[in-house]
Amino acid sequence: MLVHALTILVAAILTHNIALTYLLGMCPFISLSRSLKTASGMGFAVIFVVTLTAAINWPVYNLILVPTNSELIYYVVFIIVIAASVQLVEMIMERFFPALQAAFGIFLPLITVNCTVLAVSLFMVIRKYSYVETLFFAFGSAVGWIVAIVIVAAINERLKLIGDLPKGLKGPGIIW
Repeated sequence: MLVHALTILVAAILTHNIALTYLLGMCPFISLSRSLKTASGMGFAVIFVVTLTAAINWPVYNLILVPTNSELIYYVVFIIVIAASVQLVEMIMERFFPALQAAFGIFLPLITVNCTVLAVSLFMVIRKYSYVETLFFAFGSAVGWIVAIVIVAAINERLKLIGDLPKGLKGPGIIW
């Protein structure tokens, strides 16, 4: 079982990267990938929120909603858990990392509607993961997301050092 969970973790980071394979979480990805510091800060917030919400949503779904035949409302329940988790992250960042919270601006509360966070919980249900598999998948998906955004931010910062880009490379496609 542990080997299967580790396989899920590695796959979620590399081959089934939620940002690069499924193209989920693109709004904050594009908006916050201009600075390596902001991208990594957002990535760590996403790691925390995704892992926390999956850890809460699995027992809520499997131990409360399924036994009571209330699976129909799992979308709403998952969104409530996500909103509460993001609020917790925002309060922690405001208290201990005010500069990072200011750098995020409006994007931190938007983790609530980041489809990556909801997708992880939905994949957990669809794939019928155990609790351990869910935790490994959630953490791996979030790590894969931070790897992708940090790589794009690093490329972005490198391109800024180069100076002027050729005309054909400028614009939204280069995320600059």
